Amino acid sequence: MNKKSDTYQLASQLLWEDAEPGVKRQIMAYDAHLMLVKVQFQTGAIGSVHQHPHTQGTYVASGIFELTIGNEKKILKAGDGYYVAPNLPHGCKCLEAGTLIDTFSPMREDFLGNQ
Repeated sequence: MNKKSDTYQLASQLLWEDAEPGVKRQIMAYDAHLMLVKVQFQTGAIGSVHQHPHTQGTYVASGIFELTIGNEKKILKAGDGYYVAPNLPHGCKCLEAGTLIDTFSPMREDFLGNQ
């Protein structure tokens, strides 16, 4: 398993993988300390509630999402973002098809199984 991405990531040359029904992700830049992932959602798709030891920061590139982080729910749209502390349960429902740009620290090694 490669522990570092190439210097440049050309979207047209990177594979998409299915993450959940109606959700696919494209691994972008990463090394041991950081990972950038593009995640596309179809309307109605669910990002199941989960938790992980990684710090996460996410930017809503397009679409509308209902986010649940801990016990708080909020509607986010293009241009918004959110932070998830390590081990805090979180998930989302896509209200309007869109793309999230996730960052993780450290990298999500579990995402590299197909790389």
